[in-house]
Amino acid sequence: MTDTPIELDKHRGMAAQKATDIRRVIADVEANAKLLRDKQGVVEIEILTAPATSWSEAVAKARYVLNLYSAGLPATDTHHRDLVSAVLADLTRLAGEAT
Repeated sequence: MTDTPIELDKHRGMAAQKATDIRRVIADVEANAKLLRDKQGVVEIEILTAPATSWSEAVAKARYVLNLYSAGLPATDTHHRDLVSAVLADLTRLAGEAT
């Protein structure tokens, strides 16, 4: 027995190597998606439990919720997408006036 690792990829075909690479990439993406979901959960708990202490915080919370809502809209629902855009523009304008 030797302490030198054997490079198994050399003994496999190119298709098998690519399949392994794809599985590794998918595993990385899934791990990152889980981290994002976990962070999203933390943000949403914070939004639910901590009341806004300023208009800018309230605007940030509203933007977050509107962006979540907008992300779930079908691409063909241009009417609701336009409504969300208009409200976000209003929030941006009014937040600038409040400071």
